[in-house]
Amino acid sequence: MDHPSRRSLFGLGGAALALAFTTNLADPWTAEAAAVRGDYPFTLGVASGDPLPDRVILWTRLAPKPLEPLGGLPYNKIQVDWEIAEDEAFTRRVRHGSTWASPEYGHSVHVDAKGLRPGREYFYRFRAGGELSPVGRTKTAPAPGAGPDALRLAFASCASWQDGFYTAYRHLADENPDVVFHLGDYIYEYGIVPGGGNRRTPVPEQFRVQCDTLDRFRIQYGLYKSDPDLQAAHQRAPWIVTWDDHEVLDNWAGPNGPGGEVTEEDFMVIRANAFRAFWENMPVRLPAAEGPDARIYRRYTFGDLAEFNVLDTRQYRDDQVCGDGQQVDCADRLDPARQMLGAEQERWLLDGLGDSRAKWNVLAQQIAMIQLDFDPGPAQRLSMDLWDGYKAAKDRLITGMGDRKVSNPVVLTGDIHYNLAGELKANFDDPASQTVGVEFVCTSVSSGGNGNPNTGLPPGGSDPVNPHLRFSSYQRGYVSCEVTRTQWRADFKVVPYVDRPGAPVSTRASLVTLDGVPGLQAL
Repeated sequence: MDHPSRRSLFGLGGAALALAFTTNLADPWTAEAAAVRGDYPFTLGVASGDPLPDRVILWTRLAPKPLEPLGGLPYNKIQVDWEIAEDEAFTRRVRHGSTWASPEYGHSVHVDAKGLRPGREYFYRFRAGGELSPVGRTKTAPAPGAGPDALRLAFASCASWQDGFYTAYRHLADENPDVVFHLGDYIYEYGIVPGGGNRRTPVPEQFRVQCDTLDRFRIQYGLYKSDPDLQAAHQRAPWIVTWDDHEVLDNWAGPNGPGGEVTEEDFMVIRANAFRAFWENMPVRLPAAEGPDARIYRRYTFGDLAEFNVLDTRQYRDDQVCGDGQQVDCADRLDPARQMLGAEQERWLLDGLGDSRAKWNVLAQQIAMIQLDFDPGPAQRLSMDLWDGYKAAKDRLITGMGDRKVSNPVVLTGDIHYNLAGELKANFDDPASQTVGVEFVCTSVSSGGNGNPNTGLPPGGSDPVNPHLRFSSYQRGYVSCEVTRTQWRADFKVVPYVDRPGAPVSTRASLVTLDGVPGLQAL
């Protein structure tokens, strides 16, 4: 079908807003169920996510032709069978059932497989139209009162399809982690160049325009999720995901699109479409996104070893000040009324941290919290999009963790396309001030192209203008973590290139923080 340009969409104004919130264009629940015949429907693979001690979300999306808005399927609901077992051969099946893949949700399937045992490995698959899906591996969280000795996790972010291959996802899959955290920019909303950028894989004409309509977002996910390395990473472990800016529009903030390019009314249409497409394509235990508001912040506990607070630093924040970007002497960033998380999410977070009995208390979120001075000289040049642009909100959070004596705060972050490891300070301008916790920032999977192993945040890994920074590099990859009762170890895994497939993986740096000793040590 023909897709409207951004200009024509924005011209629709209120009419577009009304249409975007209309879901009952047809009634698939009264339609006769359709069978999938002739084309393999599981081209986007399978995934699991949001693991709890007794349940996990199982996901797939039927799409014989994933680069078409409805995946090449008619506007009918389709029956999908599912099963989950204790072994890969499915001889010890523990749960099974049937559900519907509805066209109004892009023929996506979200099964909340309940009645499972805590801390157990399981295998799952789907069947539709006589076809079987690939087999996925998943794992439930430990029981609430359990005292697990270790947790193996990985986290990643920022995977622009046209910037390069997803080799990092393949290596991540090979590690068989207990859980994967994805911290945003799973897709990029940008139009894709005809030759496919660094992938040198031509894409159809409908990919030229930036994502705005629901159909356009759906085919963007269809392209990204067709990647076999991404599918492998989903297939091998449960994921816990959140969004950042590029799932909607670059540097969006609350009800504001980037740089005043679109009206608030038109931006809310785009946001509603983006949220809907995100929900359709992710293994999340969240209400189906209906409109421009969707609560995504939530909490996961892995026994008494670790508790993870998954944040949303986009939907409730105030707009960036001083024109966004990197700025020197922006007084507006100091405004005590400015919000990053919004009052409700900030209260939820601090209350939860105060009540937690976990040994490690984790914030899984999008943007760098440590202060990052991008000027190697005497000037202090800070990013207005990061927590530095919301100093009062950052101070409330770090001070709140200190006041509540939160056990071992650890922040996991994406967004910036750098590997970083730093210490959270009570006062970043005073290197001698109290260290409250640590932050590990993962680089991009592919965004930014190959990267440079000799480049870090200016001028390098031991930057005197950022004395709280312990490690920095500009390479592609992910972070693998081994969490025990005595330490949290972060291994920064990197690949030397992404402009062609098959890159090897290596560990660029390993850092640890010890139980009860806030700060970082290099291994």
